Amino acid sequence: MAIQLPASPASPLLKKLIGRALDAVQAGAALRRAVRKQGDVLVIGTRRYDLRRYERIVVIGAGKATASMACALEPLLGSRLQSGFVIVKYGHAVPTKRVVVAEAGHPLPDRAGLYAARRLMRVASSLSKRDLLIVLLSGGASSLMPAPAPGISLHDKLRVTQRLLKSGASIREINTVRKHLSALKGGRLAESTDATIVTLILSDVLGDDVSSIASGPTVPDPTTYAEAIECLKRYRLWAGLPSGIRRHLSGGLRRLVGETPKPGAALFRRAHHHVIGNGALAVAATARAAREAGLMTVVHSTTLTGEAGPAGARLGAMAAGILRRGKPARRPCCIVAGGETTVTVRGKGRGGRAQEFAVAAAKVIAGMRHVWVAAVGTDGTDGPTDVAGAVVDGGTLSRAKQMGVDLDAALKKNNTYPALKKLRAHIKTGPTGTNVNDLYLLLML
Repeated sequence: MAIQLPASPASPLLKKLIGRALDAVQAGAALRRAVRKQGDVLVIGTRRYDLRRYERIVVIGAGKATASMACALEPLLGSRLQSGFVIVKYGHAVPTKRVVVAEAGHPLPDRAGLYAARRLMRVASSLSKRDLLIVLLSGGASSLMPAPAPGISLHDKLRVTQRLLKSGASIREINTVRKHLSALKGGRLAESTDATIVTLILSDVLGDDVSSIASGPTVPDPTTYAEAIECLKRYRLWAGLPSGIRRHLSGGLRRLVGETPKPGAALFRRAHHHVIGNGALAVAATARAAREAGLMTVVHSTTLTGEAGPAGARLGAMAAGILRRGKPARRPCCIVAGGETTVTVRGKGRGGRAQEFAVAAAKVIAGMRHVWVAAVGTDGTDGPTDVAGAVVDGGTLSRAKQMGVDLDAALKKNNTYPALKKLRAHIKTGPTGTNVNDLYLLLML
């Protein structure tokens, strides 16, 4: 994986820090650390699965990193693996032997994802209690396996997803709605099969809430139709929804449509879950690399949330405190954070949360020498763009003014991508083989 950064005195160090973060959560490596085989026994955490007990062993999954996960799992299962099928984002496939890899749309679902989700559901429903179903999940799975509930079209579900993504709703709120519009999410995949289920998860959700990761297809769903409707009304989306969506959710509220399976349901006695990697691992690896480089290093947060712009401004503002008071660190230093910010889309521009974070930080650190802020999407794509994020420094704002780039307008119109492209501030990695929370760095040399 080649990491491309803007030319600057900090580039070699930033490349090292970002590379260490991505290496620590590379999906294949994370799976190999978490899963091992002792004879005919698969050992995952404290659980042991005797493969001789099962007639068929099948792998399914969805998410940007699941092809890499499947590639690492295949040698462990060997000839015991009967078949497999996973869904990844376009461009994120890797070669596998027994597991078929399909590509589909993300962040917006498409027809390829619909067909792939149907195939995935057919595989699961064909299995019996004598079989073992291994489910691989990583970030992006919710969009990659759209399976609308009966009576809902993919087009209508897509309209809801688009509006939610632009509303500023949290990932938990978005998933609450998704679960109640789906035939697969919110525990319904587990409900569709009699097999023993083992779910291996590369988490992109703060706190590793397994009911939120990929909208929880194999775990109990504590949310309700009432909460889904409340969310849509909170963001003023309810009145403009397609009639089929409102009819389905209202039917669920009146118990005319079955609820998602809840905690305590007997079916979950045969379902087990293991988180094999998350954003905290990426942050920890970055901090170790920074300390090895001789920098005073502070982990600011592994759970950064809120609007991307204000969050970027707050991280940038820490530089002023370091310059004036030497707190929370003295230069040369590195402040490391991870998290999942959001963007409320008000304009019609192109960008992503990491790029908005970086642009907002650039305004705050303007004029500061030897100060850099980097914001990185660990999957290699920030929003619907071809970049992972951006690096800005104390001179970014003045260069923007010289080049006629209006950073205020870029933020207001959610149009940070062209602004940062003109400034040559983008970070490019290509598909990384992983997908955990975003990574943020404040570097002062």
